[in-house]
Amino acid sequence: MAYVVLAVAAVMSILAIAATVLVRRERRRMPSGPDAHRIEARAARGLRDARRQAHASHHFADGGGVSALRDRDSHS
Repeated sequence: MAYVVLAVAAVMSILAIAATVLVRRERRRMPSGPDAHRIEARAARGLRDARRQAHASHHFADGGGVSALRDRDSHS
């Protein structure tokens, strides 16, 4: 029984230490300014545009549309 209590105490102390470390890291973080928000929004928009362009070029790489038909037929 004593081993179970010690094991539970060890697990609880490890979780408490981990939570303390995470809280300290979050407090040390500097708050983002409007420039940082603008840069992050532009980067996210750029990633979406790049993903969309890659998807379009994958499906319409050849002029005959053979890859689009091949993709359509592979799902059935």
